[in-house]
Amino acid sequence: MAPSSFSRSEKILLFVLAAVQFNHIVDFMILMPLGQIIMDVFKISPAQFSYLVASYTLWAGISGFAASFFMDFFDRKKLLIVFFLGFAIGTITCGLSRNYHMLLVARSLTGMFGGVLGSLVLSITSDTIPYSKRGAAMGIISTAFSMASVMGVPFALYLTNIFDWHAGFMFLGAISFFIFILLFKVVPSQSQYVQVRTPNRDVLLPMKNVLRSPSQMWALVFAGSLVLGQFMIIPFLSPSLMANVGLTKEQLPLIYLVGGALTLVSGPIVGRWADKYGKQKVFMCGVISAMVPILWITHLSVTPLWITLSIVGVFFVCVNARWVPALAMISGSATPKNRGSFMSFVGSAQQLMAAAGAMFAGWIVAKDSTGQIINYGWTGYIAVAMSCVAIIVSFKVRVIDIDPPKTKV
Repeated sequence: MAPSSFSRSEKILLFVLAAVQFNHIVDFMILMPLGQIIMDVFKISPAQFSYLVASYTLWAGISGFAASFFMDFFDRKKLLIVFFLGFAIGTITCGLSRNYHMLLVARSLTGMFGGVLGSLVLSITSDTIPYSKRGAAMGIISTAFSMASVMGVPFALYLTNIFDWHAGFMFLGAISFFIFILLFKVVPSQSQYVQVRTPNRDVLLPMKNVLRSPSQMWALVFAGSLVLGQFMIIPFLSPSLMANVGLTKEQLPLIYLVGGALTLVSGPIVGRWADKYGKQKVFMCGVISAMVPILWITHLSVTPLWITLSIVGVFFVCVNARWVPALAMISGSATPKNRGSFMSFVGSAQQLMAAAGAMFAGWIVAKDSTGQIINYGWTGYIAVAMSCVAIIVSFKVRVIDIDPPKTKV
């Protein structure tokens, strides 16, 4: 599906939603390349660092689960504005943290608000873009990850090298102000999908609706299996590249610059392929192609920089190629009427599995007497196993939302 198939208003909306994604993805990602620095500054172990990573996703999962019970009773635009404000406050609090425990609390606060943003962005995208164009739309939204890698993380690391590790969070807090204004001006009201609350309405109805839908249940398992394997790897990618492969903190931004630049190009292409050739087929190709770089990158030792950048670039592209069609499939397993609550459940499952993956990795990975990261290869094996589970489960996900939305952007 060519980008020109989107109207001007759709393009602007997708840009603003991608900007929201950009901000909270950078906020989440920035902590991981700071892993070695944070461990040195606060004198903490890999396991304690994994708790910092997991605290964000754990509270994001909890808040996402709680939000799913009221998500469909409020205008999604208003919810997006409220949660983005809370996220911005949490990000600034991270930048003001002066010890490990304060940062742990600040990361939990940020996750509590930031974890719901992804679900809201995907819900609004799905409500305003027809399923026939949704693969391309998800491809555009996925460029937020690419831009976060190309611009956000490298610039935040650049500020870290000039000042200290606090600077990146303060930078994100500053640009949140401008995105906050755009949300008011660009995002349309979603009031037409607000469900009417009645005095005798079952509070647990959103959960029961999901439990009654085999496809939605499988979609939850589908999303969780992908995330669990992925977050066995991600938290210790940067520390392993520095400790085992030999990258310096000045070279580390190159990893995100190269990986992000490649996915910036590949994301929209994968989205168009998903719409043209079938989302499940493209997903399976992405999963299978990602297995080799997953195993390779988790077993790297001292390697020339250009080879390391090549491997990491392929890793970024292949992992992203799984998510673009997967998100389109997941969003299509719910109707607009209950998509807000369902996508919140999905986001919660993803965040909880990310927290579990980070904590499991923290228990497996350790440092030896020379400072090298050991046992990292085991996380690669687990990630590949979970990828196989995701392939099997993908056949159980059924698309029921095939009609264009009734509203115009």
